[in-house]
Amino acid sequence: MESLEELLTKAETAHGHLCAGQILGVRMAMLALARLGIEDPCGADRKRLVTFVEIDRCATDAIALVTGCRLGKRTLKFRDWGKMAATFVDLTTGRALRVVALESSRELAQALYPHVEGKGKQQMLAYRELADEQLFREQWVKVSVDPGELPGQRGDRQICPRCGEGVNFGRFEEVAGEKLCLSCARPGVRYWQPE
Repeated sequence: MESLEELLTKAETAHGHLCAGQILGVRMAMLALARLGIEDPCGADRKRLVTFVEIDRCATDAIALVTGCRLGKRTLKFRDWGKMAATFVDLTTGRALRVVALESSRELAQALYPHVEGKGKQQMLAYRELADEQLFREQWVKVSVDPGELPGQRGDRQICPRCGEGVNFGRFEEVAGEKLCLSCARPGVRYWQPE
């Protein structure tokens, strides 16, 4: 595995800037890969890992970079829970580690670098050097990855009878005997509305 500094340089290039979230994401992913014994996540071990991220912020891009997990590969799963947390699942062993960034690390950053102006700069400096146990809580968990969510799986394709759009992987609901896409089945919760 590459060094922290090498991965941070790559994360900055890929994301467009380096920030405290990027550093946490890189460190979080490095920790999980080490605990799971995955040495080459973007190469020889690329089919071993599925990662569930719980926030759509800078850390998620860093986690994807380090792990090689991507939405398009069906190995990065997004759960919009607003938490600086991720669960790393080794498909080969079935082991899974959930890693959560500790809120107390912000205070530690401020205590370590009171002379540095700006909490973001304080955090960027501290998050590079704090021990893993000062930054994260680790928990071994059980994750049941539905076979339909696994990388490489092909799902049935249905055509929604209301909108005519194709729907993959069983993402439909039966309403009054019709198999509808989720946006037709639940128009009040879809993210878009027709004009």
